[in-house]
Amino acid sequence: MFFAQYYLDCLSQASYLIADETTGRAVVVDPRRDVDEYLAEAEARGFTVEGVINTHFHADFLSGHLELAARTGAWIGYGRRAETEFPVRKLAEGERISLGTVELEILETPGHTPESISVLVRERAEDAVPYGVLTGDALFIGDVGRPDLLASAGVTADELGRMLYDSVQHKLMALPDEVRVYPAHGAGSACGKNLSTELQSTIGQQRATNYACAPMTEGEFVAIVTAGQPAAPGYFGYDADLNRRERELFDAAALATPLDAETFLARRAEGAVVVDARDPLDFAAGHLAGAINVPADGRFAEQSGTVLDPSWQLLVVAPEGREQETVTRLARIGFDRVAGHLADPETTFRTVPEQMRQAARRTVADLRDELAGSEPPLVIDVRGGAEREGGLIPGSAHIPLAELPKRLAEIPQDRAVVVHCAGGHRSSIAASLLRHHGHPQTSDLLGGYGAWESAA
Repeated sequence: MFFAQYYLDCLSQASYLIADETTGRAVVVDPRRDVDEYLAEAEARGFTVEGVINTHFHADFLSGHLELAARTGAWIGYGRRAETEFPVRKLAEGERISLGTVELEILETPGHTPESISVLVRERAEDAVPYGVLTGDALFIGDVGRPDLLASAGVTADELGRMLYDSVQHKLMALPDEVRVYPAHGAGSACGKNLSTELQSTIGQQRATNYACAPMTEGEFVAIVTAGQPAAPGYFGYDADLNRRERELFDAAALATPLDAETFLARRAEGAVVVDARDPLDFAAGHLAGAINVPADGRFAEQSGTVLDPSWQLLVVAPEGREQETVTRLARIGFDRVAGHLADPETTFRTVPEQMRQAARRTVADLRDELAGSEPPLVIDVRGGAEREGGLIPGSAHIPLAELPKRLAEIPQDRAVVVHCAGGHRSSIAASLLRHHGHPQTSDLLGGYGAWESAA
């Protein structure tokens, strides 16, 4: 058996290629949209990808099922409750998929979503103890999938929580301790609240260490897994819906179009939004007015999906040499309305000084002085709730970055605003978003709360 995990740090997302090395028949599970890596591996090893399985309708990225099917002729599999605009193979409890000696078995594990499934992997069909289980978003290392993301779709967190209780406590925990656990996400994902940095585990380890796998009543389980969930990024609903639909296939060349200064600025004048993926320090030193800073060195795709609208046409200013990477990472969350990227940012910036701006950044000393003055600024903390519990700037308002786009009306446009996060990355994003939406007196705190706490 060939078994490989592919992990994207920026999305905390895991996908898998499983093949029978004798027959060469292979299946990809939970693929991302840029599928070249799976196909290159398959070609190098003589495998034929004949199936693509999605464990559920992903909300945090756009799956590559359509791309793989178009390039290989593979069937697309979802749990039997899934309804899609494209043909699928509906996979039900107990169904077995033979790749030769290697065999996959479907477990219905609803709870994160109604159609969620897990995939048991056996090296040999007759093995009493499976090699592993691909749990999707039902069971993570150290956590379980959150059941509260479908409220807008008419399914309550309580209903899904009760499904998840049965899936985790009765079905997955009924597997032998030796079975390896391979989830769809790791630490940093907003699909749960306590995910481990480990990328695999075992049923036995999760039984012993995962808070949600400990024996408890259904009511206790629902209460504990629904409490304290972070705000979901705004694009989650968009992606979950798009993963059900026929859509355009990923075309890197079409998205990564270099634009000269004249064309770029003309598209901007027509209303396209500039997303500047450079480092916050470079952005602060000089950027086009109205640009939104989402640094490439970080959770670029997730944070772009948090502060950008998928209906916007986008123009990209990328770090040098990273133009293709930047538009690909946008495409991974379905943000395809990219007109192109600026071919020569530095030269362009020099030719339009009247359109350039610098971002105000405050030191801790500056902020303390201003807070003690007669007209103190409004301080906005864009960290998560758990971070804020560890300490806060007195008098600060709390608006997590994921909630900021929907709460802009709460922020006065005629008052100075200072935004902070933990270290200065998210605050640059938030401050640029506020300036884009008409809050010109917005700055961010250098070093974030970490610098404030150190100076105390």
